[in-house]
Amino acid sequence: MRFPYSTGGKPLLPIVLSLGAKQLAAEALLDSGADVNVLPGRLGEALGARWDDRKTTIRLAGTLAGPPAMPLLVTGRVADFPAVRLAFAWCRTDEVPLILGQTNFFMEFDICFFRSTREFSVVPVGSQTP
Repeated sequence: MRFPYSTGGKPLLPIVLSLGAKQLAAEALLDSGADVNVLPGRLGEALGARWDDRKTTIRLAGTLAGPPAMPLLVTGRVADFPAVRLAFAWCRTDEVPLILGQTNFFMEFDICFFRSTREFSVVPVGSQTP
């Protein structure tokens, strides 16, 4: 399935995230250079997650270095594709964007960027190539 780049020129993917009975629709930046999926604080809270200082802290690097993060597993659904489990580094700040990265979004979906036409395609792993 193909999606257009945002008006700002970024590959933003509509996704529905759920945790238990709560769900929310959001737009996430597809970032092939990001090692992990990143979830801003407010989105985890909206899903009903509770911060636990006893959980292992994830150290983010690059421009996202600094704020504490902890692992959070949620379910993600893109378009009409089957839902998948996604592992996020849930940050304790809203100063980070919702990012879909190599671990584990790019392990669940094959992504192709078509920058010249300002589009990108997303297909579940194991489906036909885009």
